[in-house]
Amino acid sequence: MSTTGAVSADTMMLTVFLRHDQAQNLEQIQGKLDDAGWWEHFPPPGCEVVSWVVAMGVGQIVTLRLPVAKLAAVNVELERRAWGVFHTDFYPTYDFVPVRERLTRESRERRGA
Repeated sequence: MSTTGAVSADTMMLTVFLRHDQAQNLEQIQGKLDDAGWWEHFPPPGCEVVSWVVAMGVGQIVTLRLPVAKLAAVNVELERRAWGVFHTDFYPTYDFVPVRERLTRESRERRGA
């Protein structure tokens, strides 16, 4: 997991929910992903994996940091390689940790703590 690199005006973060198709077992899913070249081609070059976790009962949740100009490439790779295996949902996201730290500090200052 990488937490380096800030998001700038020309970059964004995108969280992708890869919901498992529960009509298929793991061997079927892995076979389709292998056949589609999933592991070699997703995410496309120029995109950084910020996190990639499994949520049991849901599927995989991937957060990418990418140049805004790469958004279409991410979409195309998902259409080429994930459809038929996963149901996909997309959410633009941002790193809330620095905001939380600032809000906590400001709250302490307001309370005189």
